[in-house]
Amino acid sequence: MSQTRQADQNSERFISTLTKNTVAMILAGGRGSRLKSLTDWRAKPAVQFGGKFRIIDFPLSNCVNSGIRRINVATQYKAQSLIQHIQRGWGFLRGEFNEYVNIIPAQQRISEEWYKGTADAVYQNIDILREGGAEYVLILAGDHIYKMDYGKMLATHVRNNADMTVACINVPLEDAKGFGVLAVDETDRVVEFAEKPANPKAMPDDPTKAFASMGIYVFNAKFLYEQLIRDAGDSKSSHDFGGDIIPYIIKKYKVQAHRFTDSCVGAQNGNYYWRDVGTIDAYWEANMELTKVIPELNLYDREWPIWTYQEQLPPAKFVFRDEGRTGKATDSLVSGGCLISGSCVTNSVLFSDVRVHSYANIDGSVILPKATIHRNVTLRNVVVDRGCVIPEGMQIGVDLALDAERFYVSEKGVVLVTPDMLGQDLYRVV
Repeated sequence: MSQTRQADQNSERFISTLTKNTVAMILAGGRGSRLKSLTDWRAKPAVQFGGKFRIIDFPLSNCVNSGIRRINVATQYKAQSLIQHIQRGWGFLRGEFNEYVNIIPAQQRISEEWYKGTADAVYQNIDILREGGAEYVLILAGDHIYKMDYGKMLATHVRNNADMTVACINVPLEDAKGFGVLAVDETDRVVEFAEKPANPKAMPDDPTKAFASMGIYVFNAKFLYEQLIRDAGDSKSSHDFGGDIIPYIIKKYKVQAHRFTDSCVGAQNGNYYWRDVGTIDAYWEANMELTKVIPELNLYDREWPIWTYQEQLPPAKFVFRDEGRTGKATDSLVSGGCLISGSCVTNSVLFSDVRVHSYANIDGSVILPKATIHRNVTLRNVVVDRGCVIPEGMQIGVDLALDAERFYVSEKGVVLVTPDMLGQDLYRVV
């Protein structure tokens, strides 16, 4: 390849052409059972995060910011709140410019079965993808928190003349059992792949890390359709990208790895932010990170904003300045519509329309929208679900043995409280 051609492939204009010729498919149908009762009434991508967002907003924002404006979102499990959120917050793309966010519920379009795996979820909507006429298809998981320029990944894919490209990240070896683990040659071509191996293979230059798939794939469109049709006809397949498609094609076709470090947006001091908030501990920790003075994830970045829908609400308000009864919040995120009345909030994330009554003490807690915290309540390291009403005088996170009798307590001592656990009949689109 000539130096001129290679330089052109790194140019903004070249990447812009690639993104315009790409259609995205976000797989957002998963329950996320490790989040326990937090996903009893919503799919994992619809779970609220960071004070005003939902998890789905991150891959959607990455698409739009990367210049990919033809986006399909495949849903399945309890999708109503996810669908409602996308309809309200993502209707700004213009159909007359061939821009869209299509919501695609599981419809048994090809067979009389629901989605059986990630590849099957795409296969059952293959006619919709074909109709878009794109040269490339970007497959995304809808349940991770990160900022990434997909245009750079597309440039890697084309520059290497690959049939498929897999985005990869270094993960601690002890965590790699939950990922697809790759081995690559000196050109980053994938030569081995194992889906969620019992004994993950360490990276040659770092025995403490594994090279893992992020569940982000770029395909040449025609090649993808061929492989989906082939896989659909294989009765022995589980119809999954990691379990079936990738292991099959690396033997016959060119599968390239793309390092997240090459396309991560907003990396600080060598920290490339990517979080799987798939457990209560991980979800709580990721929200708590945002309360730091300089968090690794910059939500205030105007060059790569995270778009969302948020109800129009009045500003957050803090009232009373009496001795022992001062409304205040420190090292916290407090969203619109919140009213902190004579209470102390520290190291916490309060979503919209939360009411905190007098003499409450909230520390290290994540309070989802429309929750009410009554007088003299104490919360320590708690996740409070949407709409919960915490009764006057209740203490949560103080005595974990007592909490375990009525709520969910995680391995690290984070307490999850939902309306159902409180005996409150609420519901519900959340």
